[in-house]
Amino acid sequence: TGLAVAFLFALLMNVGSYWYSDKIVLRIYNARELSPSEAPMLYRMVEELALKAGIPTPRVCMIPDETPNAFATGRNPQNAVVAVTEGIVRLLSPDDLRGVIAHEIGHILNRDILIQSVTGVLASVIMLIANMMQWTAIFGLGRSDEEGGGGNVLVTLLIAFLAPVAASLIQFAISRSREYQADATGARLSGKPMALASALGKLTSYSRREPMHEGNSATAHM
Repeated sequence: TGLAVAFLFALLMNVGSYWYSDKIVLRIYNARELSPSEAPMLYRMVEELALKAGIPTPRVCMIPDETPNAFATGRNPQNAVVAVTEGIVRLLSPDDLRGVIAHEIGHILNRDILIQSVTGVLASVIMLIANMMQWTAIFGLGRSDEEGGGGNVLVTLLIAFLAPVAASLIQFAISRSREYQADATGARLSGKPMALASALGKLTSYSRREPMHEGNSATAHM
């Protein structure tokens, strides 16, 4: 019963965030949708790369933040969004920016938001079950000691504490693999892999000094 409840809760929570990912994330980051006339160069990059990838042109949004960053969101290529910060447009050269946009188009093409949402469901189930096990073990600890079953309770507690760590490691590993795949796809789409590598180096260096002020890791899978 606990497993069924945990799975249902995790499914509803993560499917909801997957379905409304674009609305949730764009609102968190105060992103504003741009028209082609407002940012012709940026819009042209997105349009050309989407055409090359064989997907509909995503909406283009601007985030009022000086930290250079970009992301893709949306439940499928037909509802996709590419968002960039004001900082990244100012920091990167056109070739570097095109490489970053290609990376984000790669996420859309590879359906990474769906993959991350499925991973989120599984990780949430594991964490909810671990939480149930913790409380079950804690409440049963005194009675088990009296009956000589304390060892089983301690094993249950150990599993309950280690399970979320394992779930997080799996989630991180899948996230990294999808990033590497988006790098490969972005390099192929842009035709200039060294420009993408240059952009990623600049973003890493700058973001360590000034991380983004909005959002948090809870929205990463969206």
